Amino acid sequence: MQDLQEKLETAEQWLIERPDMDTLTKLGLLLLGAWIANFIVKKVLLRGLLNLISYTPVGKDRQAIERNIVARLANVVPALVIAFGITSVPNLVEELTIVVTNVCYAFIVITIARAISGTLTIINMLYERQPDAHERPIKGYIQVAKIVIYAVATILMVAVLIDKSPVILLSGLGAMAAVLMLVFQDTLLSLVASVQITSNDIIRVGDWVEMPNLNADGDVIDIALHQVKVQNWDKTITFIPTRRFISDPFKNWRGMQESGGRRIKRSLLLDQQSIHFLTEDEMSAVKRFRLLKDYLKDKQQEIDEWNQQLKDEGKEPVNTRRITNIGTFRAYVKKYLENNERVHQEMTLMVRQLNPTSDGLPLEVYCFTNTTAWTEYESIQSDIFDHLLSILPEFGLRVFQHPSGIDMREMTRNLNQTGTKDSS
Repeated sequence: MQDLQEKLETAEQWLIERPDMDTLTKLGLLLLGAWIANFIVKKVLLRGLLNLISYTPVGKDRQAIERNIVARLANVVPALVIAFGITSVPNLVEELTIVVTNVCYAFIVITIARAISGTLTIINMLYERQPDAHERPIKGYIQVAKIVIYAVATILMVAVLIDKSPVILLSGLGAMAAVLMLVFQDTLLSLVASVQITSNDIIRVGDWVEMPNLNADGDVIDIALHQVKVQNWDKTITFIPTRRFISDPFKNWRGMQESGGRRIKRSLLLDQQSIHFLTEDEMSAVKRFRLLKDYLKDKQQEIDEWNQQLKDEGKEPVNTRRITNIGTFRAYVKKYLENNERVHQEMTLMVRQLNPTSDGLPLEVYCFTNTTAWTEYESIQSDIFDHLLSILPEFGLRVFQHPSGIDMREMTRNLNQTGTKDSS
Protein backbone atom coordinates (compact mmCIF):
# COMPACT_ATOMS: atom_id res chain seq x y z
CA MET A 1 0.00 0.00 0.00
CA GLN A 2 2.88 2.32 0.86
CA ASP A 3 4.56 1.47 -2.44
CA LEU A 4 1.40 2.39 -4.34
CA GLN A 5 1.20 5.71 -2.50
CA GLU A 6 4.82 6.44 -3.30
CA LYS A 7 4.27 5.65 -6.98
CA LEU A 8 1.28 7.98 -7.08
CA GLU A 9 3.26 10.77 -5.46
CA THR A 10 6.07 10.19 -7.94
CA ALA A 11 3.64 10.29 -10.88
CA GLU A 12 2.05 13.46 -9.56
CA GLN A 13 5.44 15.09 -9.14
CA TRP A 14 6.34 14.01 -12.65
CA LEU A 15 3.15 15.60 -14.00
CA ILE A 16 3.69 18.80 -12.05
CA GLU A 17 7.08 19.15 -13.69
CA ARG A 18 5.34 18.79 -17.08
CA PRO A 19 2.32 21.18 -17.02
CA ASP A 20 1.02 20.33 -20.50
CA MET A 21 1.02 16.62 -19.79
CA ASP A 22 -0.62 17.28 -16.41
CA THR A 23 -3.42 19.25 -18.05
CA LEU A 24 -4.06 16.63 -20.74
CA THR A 25 -4.00 13.77 -18.25
CA LYS A 26 -6.47 15.34 -15.83
CA LEU A 27 -8.66 16.48 -18.72
CA GLY A 28 -8.72 12.91 -19.97
CA LEU A 29 -9.53 11.65 -16.49
CA LEU A 30 -12.40 14.16 -16.31
CA LEU A 31 -13.82 12.98 -19.62
CA LEU A 32 -13.37 9.37 -18.50
CA GLY A 33 -15.20 10.16 -15.26
CA ALA A 34 -18.04 11.78 -17.20
CA TRP A 35 -18.24 8.72 -19.47
CA ILE A 36 -18.26 6.35 -16.47
CA ALA A 37 -20.97 8.43 -14.78
CA ASN A 38 -23.01 8.37 -17.98
CA PHE A 39 -22.53 4.58 -18.27
CA ILE A 40 -23.52 3.91 -14.65
CA VAL A 41 -26.58 6.15 -14.84
CA LYS A 42 -27.89 4.86 -18.18
CA LYS A 43 -26.90 1.21 -18.02
CA VAL A 44 -27.47 0.55 -14.32
CA LEU A 45 -29.62 3.14 -12.58
CA LEU A 46 -31.75 4.02 -15.60
CA ARG A 47 -32.35 0.38 -16.52
CA GLY A 48 -33.40 -0.41 -12.96
CA LEU A 49 -35.67 2.63 -12.84
CA LEU A 50 -37.31 1.66 -16.14
CA ASN A 51 -37.91 -1.85 -14.79
CA LEU A 52 -39.69 -0.33 -11.79
CA ILE A 53 -41.73 2.00 -14.01
CA SER A 54 -42.72 -0.94 -16.23
CA TYR A 55 -44.95 -2.19 -13.40
CA THR A 56 -46.98 1.03 -13.50
CA PRO A 57 -49.67 1.91 -16.11
CA VAL A 58 -47.39 4.55 -17.64
CA GLY A 59 -44.54 2.06 -17.98
CA LYS A 60 -46.77 -0.29 -19.96
CA ASP A 61 -47.63 2.43 -22.44
CA ARG A 62 -45.36 2.16 -25.47
CA GLN A 63 -45.96 5.73 -26.61
CA ALA A 64 -45.03 7.05 -23.17
CA ILE A 65 -41.83 5.01 -23.10
CA GLU A 66 -40.82 6.26 -26.55
CA ARG A 67 -40.70 9.82 -25.19
CA ASN A 68 -37.44 8.86 -23.32
CA ILE A 69 -38.00 11.48 -20.63
CA VAL A 70 -35.92 9.67 -18.02
CA ALA A 71 -33.16 9.05 -20.56
CA ARG A 72 -33.04 12.76 -21.34
CA LEU A 73 -32.70 13.64 -17.66
CA ALA A 74 -29.87 11.10 -17.37
CA ASN A 75 -27.78 13.33 -19.65
CA VAL A 76 -27.67 15.89 -16.86
CA VAL A 77 -25.28 13.74 -14.76
CA PRO A 78 -22.23 13.75 -17.12
CA ALA A 79 -22.83 17.46 -17.75
CA LEU A 80 -22.68 18.12 -14.00
CA VAL A 81 -19.50 16.04 -13.71
CA ILE A 82 -17.83 18.14 -16.41
CA ALA A 83 -19.17 21.44 -15.02
CA PHE A 84 -17.83 20.79 -11.51
CA GLY A 85 -14.72 18.90 -12.59
CA ILE A 86 -13.40 21.37 -15.17
CA THR A 87 -12.29 23.71 -12.38
CA SER A 88 -9.93 21.03 -11.02
CA VAL A 89 -8.05 20.75 -14.32
CA PRO A 90 -4.84 22.78 -13.85
CA ASN A 91 -3.24 25.21 -16.24
CA LEU A 92 -6.45 25.91 -18.17
CA VAL A 93 -7.22 29.41 -19.31
CA GLU A 94 -9.80 30.91 -16.96
CA GLU A 95 -11.98 32.03 -19.86
CA LEU A 96 -12.05 28.48 -21.24
CA THR A 97 -13.09 27.10 -17.86
CA ILE A 98 -15.91 29.62 -17.63
CA VAL A 99 -17.09 28.86 -21.18
CA VAL A 100 -17.13 25.08 -20.60
CA THR A 101 -18.96 25.50 -17.30
CA ASN A 102 -21.54 27.84 -18.80
CA VAL A 103 -22.11 25.57 -21.81
CA CYS A 104 -22.68 22.62 -19.46
CA TYR A 105 -25.18 24.60 -17.42
CA ALA A 106 -26.95 25.72 -20.63
CA PHE A 107 -27.09 22.09 -21.78
CA ILE A 108 -28.62 21.11 -18.42
CA VAL A 109 -31.27 23.84 -18.75
CA ILE A 110 -32.35 22.79 -22.27
CA THR A 111 -32.31 19.11 -21.24
CA ILE A 112 -34.63 19.79 -18.30
CA ALA A 113 -36.88 21.93 -20.54
CA ARG A 114 -37.15 19.13 -23.12
CA ALA A 115 -37.95 16.62 -20.36
CA ILE A 116 -40.73 18.84 -18.99
CA SER A 117 -42.06 19.31 -22.54
CA GLY A 118 -42.10 15.55 -23.04
CA THR A 119 -43.92 15.12 -19.72
CA LEU A 120 -46.60 17.59 -20.83
CA THR A 121 -46.96 15.66 -24.09
CA ILE A 122 -47.57 12.45 -22.16
CA ILE A 123 -50.12 14.21 -19.93
CA ASN A 124 -52.00 15.39 -23.02
CA MET A 125 -51.77 11.92 -24.59
CA LEU A 126 -53.19 10.24 -21.48
CA TYR A 127 -55.91 12.89 -21.17
CA GLU A 128 -57.02 12.40 -24.79
CA ARG A 129 -57.74 8.75 -23.99
CA GLN A 130 -60.45 9.76 -21.54
CA PRO A 131 -64.02 9.21 -22.88
CA ASP A 132 -64.99 12.88 -22.58
CA ALA A 133 -61.62 14.36 -23.58
CA HIS A 134 -62.96 15.53 -26.96
CA GLU A 135 -65.39 17.82 -25.14
CA ARG A 136 -62.64 19.74 -23.30
CA PRO A 137 -59.36 19.44 -25.23
CA ILE A 138 -56.28 20.72 -23.40
CA LYS A 139 -53.82 20.53 -26.29
CA GLY A 140 -53.89 24.31 -26.77
CA TYR A 141 -53.03 24.90 -23.10
CA ILE A 142 -50.27 22.31 -23.26
CA GLN A 143 -48.74 24.10 -26.23
CA VAL A 144 -48.91 27.44 -24.39
CA ALA A 145 -47.18 25.85 -21.40
CA LYS A 146 -44.46 24.51 -23.71
CA ILE A 147 -43.95 27.96 -25.20
CA VAL A 148 -43.57 29.43 -21.71
CA ILE A 149 -41.14 26.68 -20.67
CA TYR A 150 -38.94 27.14 -23.73
CA ALA A 151 -39.09 30.93 -23.34
CA VAL A 152 -37.89 30.67 -19.74
CA ALA A 153 -35.26 28.12 -20.77
CA THR A 154 -34.00 30.45 -23.49
CA ILE A 155 -33.67 33.33 -21.05
CA LEU A 156 -31.81 31.13 -18.56
CA MET A 157 -29.52 29.74 -21.25
CA VAL A 158 -28.61 33.20 -22.53
CA ALA A 159 -28.07 34.39 -18.97
CA VAL A 160 -25.79 31.42 -18.24
CA LEU A 161 -23.82 31.75 -21.46
CA ILE A 162 -23.12 35.47 -20.97
CA ASP A 163 -22.61 34.90 -17.23
CA LYS A 164 -25.23 37.46 -16.23
CA SER A 165 -28.22 37.34 -13.92
CA PRO A 166 -31.55 36.44 -15.60
CA VAL A 167 -33.08 39.41 -13.80
CA ILE A 168 -31.09 41.75 -16.04
CA LEU A 169 -32.55 40.10 -19.14
CA LEU A 170 -36.08 40.14 -17.70
CA SER A 171 -35.82 43.82 -16.89
CA GLY A 172 -35.16 44.52 -20.57
CA LEU A 173 -38.26 42.64 -21.67
CA GLY A 174 -40.50 45.51 -20.59
CA ALA A 175 -39.14 47.69 -23.36
CA MET A 176 -39.54 44.81 -25.80
CA ALA A 177 -43.19 44.12 -24.88
CA ALA A 178 -44.58 45.87 -27.96
CA VAL A 179 -42.16 43.99 -30.21
CA LEU A 180 -42.99 40.66 -28.54
CA MET A 181 -46.73 41.27 -28.91
CA LEU A 182 -46.18 41.98 -32.60
CA VAL A 183 -44.07 38.85 -33.05
CA PHE A 184 -46.41 36.61 -31.05
CA GLN A 185 -49.71 38.18 -32.03
CA ASP A 186 -50.87 35.00 -33.76
CA THR A 187 -50.06 32.99 -30.65
CA LEU A 188 -51.90 35.43 -28.39
CA LEU A 189 -54.96 35.52 -30.64
CA SER A 190 -54.94 31.74 -30.90
CA LEU A 191 -54.66 31.43 -27.14
CA VAL A 192 -57.69 33.68 -26.61
CA ALA A 193 -59.60 31.75 -29.29
CA SER A 194 -58.69 28.41 -27.68
CA VAL A 195 -59.96 29.59 -24.31
CA GLN A 196 -63.24 30.76 -25.85
CA ILE A 197 -63.65 27.56 -27.88
CA THR A 198 -63.11 25.39 -24.80
CA SER A 199 -65.13 27.46 -22.33
CA ASN A 200 -68.09 27.93 -24.70
CA ASP A 201 -67.87 24.39 -26.11
CA ILE A 202 -67.89 25.73 -29.67
CA ILE A 203 -66.21 22.76 -31.36
CA ARG A 204 -64.95 19.37 -30.25
CA VAL A 205 -62.84 16.68 -31.83
CA GLY A 206 -65.24 14.56 -33.88
CA ASP A 207 -67.64 17.40 -34.71
CA TRP A 208 -68.81 17.81 -38.30
CA VAL A 209 -68.15 21.44 -39.21
CA GLU A 210 -68.79 23.33 -42.42
CA MET A 211 -66.94 26.55 -43.31
CA PRO A 212 -67.63 27.28 -47.01
CA ASN A 213 -65.36 30.33 -47.31
CA LEU A 214 -62.37 28.10 -46.47
CA ASN A 215 -63.64 25.05 -48.40
CA ALA A 216 -63.85 23.04 -45.18
CA ASP A 217 -66.58 20.44 -44.81
CA GLY A 218 -65.83 17.42 -42.66
CA ASP A 219 -64.87 16.12 -39.22
CA VAL A 220 -62.61 17.92 -36.73
CA ILE A 221 -59.72 15.55 -36.05
CA ASP A 222 -57.42 17.81 -34.03
CA ILE A 223 -57.68 21.09 -32.09
CA ALA A 224 -54.30 22.70 -31.43
CA LEU A 225 -53.22 26.14 -30.28
CA HIS A 226 -52.69 27.70 -33.68
CA GLN A 227 -54.88 25.62 -35.97
CA VAL A 228 -57.76 23.20 -36.18
CA LYS A 229 -57.39 20.19 -38.47
CA VAL A 230 -60.51 19.22 -40.45
CA GLN A 231 -60.68 16.08 -42.57
CA ASN A 232 -63.05 16.77 -45.46
CA TRP A 233 -65.37 14.15 -46.88
CA ASP A 234 -63.06 13.70 -49.87
CA LYS A 235 -60.33 12.74 -47.34
CA THR A 236 -58.34 15.92 -47.88
CA ILE A 237 -57.14 17.86 -44.84
CA THR A 238 -57.93 21.53 -44.27
CA PHE A 239 -55.93 23.48 -41.68
CA ILE A 240 -57.94 26.37 -40.25
CA PRO A 241 -56.46 29.00 -37.90
CA THR A 242 -58.07 28.56 -34.49
CA ARG A 243 -59.10 32.21 -34.28
CA ARG A 244 -61.20 31.86 -37.46
CA PHE A 245 -63.74 29.83 -35.47
CA ILE A 246 -64.32 32.96 -33.39
CA SER A 247 -64.28 35.57 -36.14
CA ASP A 248 -65.82 33.72 -39.12
CA PRO A 249 -69.27 32.12 -39.47
CA PHE A 250 -69.39 28.33 -39.69
CA LYS A 251 -71.88 25.52 -39.19
CA ASN A 252 -71.48 22.82 -36.54
CA TRP A 253 -73.63 19.74 -37.19
CA ARG A 254 -73.20 18.39 -33.66
CA GLY A 255 -76.76 19.36 -32.71
CA MET A 256 -78.13 17.23 -35.54
CA GLN A 257 -75.96 14.28 -34.56
CA GLU A 258 -76.99 14.49 -30.91
CA SER A 259 -80.70 14.85 -31.74
CA GLY A 260 -80.84 11.40 -33.33
CA GLY A 261 -82.55 12.59 -36.53
CA ARG A 262 -81.48 14.24 -39.77
CA ARG A 263 -83.75 16.46 -41.82
CA ILE A 264 -85.15 15.64 -45.25
CA LYS A 265 -86.23 18.80 -47.07
CA ARG A 266 -86.78 18.11 -50.75
CA SER A 267 -89.49 19.00 -53.25
CA LEU A 268 -91.26 17.23 -56.08
CA LEU A 269 -91.87 19.62 -59.01
CA LEU A 270 -95.33 18.77 -60.30
CA ASP A 271 -96.69 19.70 -63.71
CA GLN A 272 -99.46 22.18 -62.89
CA GLN A 273 -101.45 21.15 -65.97
CA SER A 274 -101.91 17.68 -64.46
CA ILE A 275 -103.76 19.06 -61.39
CA HIS A 276 -107.54 18.52 -61.46
CA PHE A 277 -110.60 17.33 -59.53
CA LEU A 278 -110.93 13.60 -59.14
CA THR A 279 -113.55 11.95 -61.35
CA GLU A 280 -115.76 9.10 -60.16
CA ASP A 281 -113.48 6.55 -61.77
CA GLU A 282 -110.40 8.13 -60.21
CA MET A 283 -112.14 8.22 -56.83
CA SER A 284 -112.79 4.51 -57.10
CA ALA A 285 -109.15 3.96 -58.00
CA VAL A 286 -107.69 5.89 -55.06
CA LYS A 287 -110.03 4.17 -52.60
CA ARG A 288 -107.91 1.08 -53.14
CA PHE A 289 -105.11 2.69 -51.12
CA ARG A 290 -105.12 1.47 -47.53
CA LEU A 291 -103.44 4.67 -46.31
CA LEU A 292 -106.22 6.86 -47.77
CA LYS A 293 -109.33 5.14 -46.38
CA ASP A 294 -109.70 7.36 -43.31
CA TYR A 295 -108.71 10.49 -45.21
CA LEU A 296 -111.20 9.98 -48.03
CA LYS A 297 -113.99 9.15 -45.59
CA ASP A 298 -113.40 12.24 -43.43
CA LYS A 299 -112.76 14.52 -46.40
CA GLN A 300 -115.88 13.39 -48.25
CA GLN A 301 -118.00 13.93 -45.12
CA GLU A 302 -116.55 17.45 -44.70
CA ILE A 303 -117.24 18.31 -48.35
CA ASP A 304 -120.77 16.92 -48.27
CA GLU A 305 -121.63 19.01 -45.21
CA TRP A 306 -120.25 22.09 -46.92
CA ASN A 307 -122.13 21.47 -50.16
CA GLN A 308 -125.43 20.83 -48.37
CA GLN A 309 -125.36 24.39 -47.08
CA LEU A 310 -125.35 25.69 -50.67
CA LYS A 311 -128.86 24.30 -51.33
CA ASP A 312 -129.91 25.23 -54.90
CA GLU A 313 -126.53 26.77 -55.71
CA GLY A 314 -124.94 23.43 -54.97
CA LYS A 315 -126.52 21.99 -58.11
CA GLU A 316 -123.81 23.69 -60.14
CA PRO A 317 -120.46 21.85 -59.85
CA VAL A 318 -118.54 25.13 -60.04
CA ASN A 319 -120.04 26.18 -56.70
CA THR A 320 -119.21 22.98 -54.84
CA ARG A 321 -116.09 21.69 -53.18
CA ARG A 322 -114.55 18.54 -54.62
CA ILE A 323 -111.60 16.33 -53.90
CA THR A 324 -108.48 17.13 -55.94
CA ASN A 325 -105.79 14.76 -57.06
CA ILE A 326 -103.00 16.90 -55.59
CA GLY A 327 -104.74 17.17 -52.20
CA THR A 328 -105.26 13.43 -52.14
CA PHE A 329 -101.64 12.83 -53.10
CA ARG A 330 -100.46 15.23 -50.39
CA ALA A 331 -102.53 13.30 -47.82
CA TYR A 332 -101.11 10.03 -49.13
CA VAL A 333 -97.52 11.26 -48.80
CA LYS A 334 -98.13 12.37 -45.20
CA LYS A 335 -99.68 9.03 -44.27
CA TYR A 336 -96.86 7.21 -46.04
CA LEU A 337 -94.27 9.09 -43.97
CA GLU A 338 -96.20 8.52 -40.74
CA ASN A 339 -96.17 4.78 -41.42
CA ASN A 340 -92.51 4.65 -42.44
CA GLU A 341 -90.45 3.09 -39.65
CA ARG A 342 -87.29 4.91 -40.81
CA VAL A 343 -88.89 8.34 -40.35
CA HIS A 344 -88.58 9.96 -36.91
CA GLN A 345 -92.16 10.38 -35.65
CA GLU A 346 -91.26 12.66 -32.71
CA MET A 347 -89.87 15.42 -34.93
CA THR A 348 -91.51 17.80 -37.39
CA LEU A 349 -93.28 16.00 -40.23
CA MET A 350 -95.28 17.79 -42.91
CA VAL A 351 -95.99 17.88 -46.64
CA ARG A 352 -96.64 21.34 -48.05
CA GLN A 353 -96.98 23.30 -51.27
CA LEU A 354 -94.52 26.07 -52.04
CA ASN A 355 -95.04 29.01 -54.37
CA PRO A 356 -95.65 27.94 -57.99
CA THR A 357 -92.70 28.51 -60.30
CA SER A 358 -92.01 28.33 -64.00
CA ASP A 359 -90.58 24.86 -63.30
CA GLY A 360 -93.79 23.53 -61.79
CA LEU A 361 -95.52 23.42 -58.41
CA PRO A 362 -93.10 22.36 -55.63
CA LEU A 363 -94.58 19.83 -53.21
CA GLU A 364 -92.12 19.75 -50.33
CA VAL A 365 -91.48 16.79 -48.08
CA TYR A 366 -90.24 17.96 -44.67
CA CYS A 367 -89.38 15.27 -42.12
CA PHE A 368 -86.49 13.68 -40.20
CA THR A 369 -84.93 10.25 -40.47
CA ASN A 370 -84.40 8.21 -37.31
CA THR A 371 -80.64 8.00 -37.97
CA THR A 372 -77.88 10.53 -38.56
CA ALA A 373 -75.52 8.15 -40.38
CA TRP A 374 -74.80 9.69 -43.78
CA THR A 375 -75.14 6.59 -45.95
CA GLU A 376 -78.29 5.39 -44.18
CA TYR A 377 -79.81 8.86 -44.40
CA GLU A 378 -79.22 9.08 -48.16
CA SER A 379 -80.64 5.58 -48.62
CA ILE A 380 -83.81 6.40 -46.67
CA GLN A 381 -84.30 9.66 -48.56
CA SER A 382 -83.83 7.95 -51.91
CA ASP A 383 -86.26 5.15 -51.00
CA ILE A 384 -88.94 7.70 -50.09
CA PHE A 385 -88.66 9.64 -53.33
CA ASP A 386 -88.30 6.49 -55.41
CA HIS A 387 -91.70 5.45 -54.14
CA LEU A 388 -93.32 8.88 -54.51
CA LEU A 389 -92.11 9.34 -58.09
CA SER A 390 -93.36 5.88 -59.01
CA ILE A 391 -96.80 6.29 -57.39
CA LEU A 392 -97.52 9.73 -58.93
CA PRO A 393 -99.33 8.43 -62.07
CA GLU A 394 -101.88 6.66 -59.84
CA PHE A 395 -103.14 10.12 -58.90
CA GLY A 396 -103.11 11.51 -62.44
CA LEU A 397 -100.11 13.72 -61.68
CA ARG A 398 -96.92 14.27 -63.66
CA VAL A 399 -93.48 15.47 -62.69
CA PHE A 400 -92.41 18.62 -64.50
CA GLN A 401 -89.21 18.59 -66.52
CA HIS A 402 -87.89 20.65 -69.38
CA PRO A 403 -88.16 19.12 -72.88
CA SER A 404 -85.22 16.92 -73.75
CA GLY A 405 -83.80 15.93 -77.11
CA ILE A 406 -86.07 12.86 -77.22
CA ASP A 407 -89.11 15.07 -76.60
CA MET A 408 -88.12 17.37 -79.44
CA ARG A 409 -87.59 14.45 -81.84
CA GLU A 410 -90.96 12.97 -80.89
CA MET A 411 -92.67 16.32 -81.46
CA THR A 412 -90.98 16.70 -84.87
CA ARG A 413 -92.03 13.16 -85.83
CA ASN A 414 -95.64 13.87 -84.89
CA LEU A 415 -95.64 17.09 -86.90
CA ASN A 416 -94.24 15.29 -89.93
CA GLN A 417 -96.87 12.56 -89.68
CA THR A 418 -99.64 15.14 -89.36
CA GLY A 419 -98.34 17.03 -92.40
CA THR A 420 -98.20 13.82 -94.43
CA LYS A 421 -101.80 12.97 -93.60
CA ASP A 422 -103.00 16.47 -94.49
CA SER A 423 -101.24 16.42 -97.86
CA SER A 424 -102.74 13.09 -98.71
